[in-house]
Amino acid sequence: MSTEDLEKYETEMELQLYREYKDIVRQFTYVVETERRFYLANSVDLQVREAGGEVYFELKLSDAWVWDMYRPARFVRNVRVLTFKDVNVEELDKPDLELPDNPRLP
Repeated sequence: MSTEDLEKYETEMELQLYREYKDIVRQFTYVVETERRFYLANSVDLQVREAGGEVYFELKLSDAWVWDMYRPARFVRNVRVLTFKDVNVEELDKPDLELPDNPRLP
């Protein structure tokens, strides 16, 4: 496979992954970013740990989706991540579940 073919394949896979993300993002409560991966999850447990004077993060996710185009099964029941880098956890906004400020009544 040539370099050009590989780049084309990776671009197509990223586009496919993005489309999948757009279709499923509303099913999840949290977006989680680590230095290696991006996750969607419905449950997040983040613990700060220390060992030998070094601080690290232990992250447990359940009912999760993993952003990784090389991973055949992106939906997983449980994920455990250990990292020495920062972890970003954000709660997803669900505007379609909110009532409008001035609802129109018939």
